[in-house]
Amino acid sequence: MLLSYIQPFVDGNKRTARIVSNAILLAHRHCPISFRIVDNLEYKKAMLLFCEQNKLSNFKKIFIEQYDFAAGRR
Repeated sequence: MLLSYIQPFVDGNKRTARIVSNAILLAHRHCPISFRIVDNLEYKKAMLLFCEQNKLSNFKKIFIEQYDFAAGRR
């Protein structure tokens, strides 16, 4: 889902997308995540690569690191 990228709201696009992603995780009995310790430039680069080039590897790395952090595995 490209909710953050398509900017359907005046404000809150990234927050809305994160809430939706956490709802999906919770619906499948997984721990929700919070992007708390991510370098701002690294996150933006990963999002742009995903949205513009459909390159998932950078965002996947961030997502896995943050999920592990949120789940208390780090």
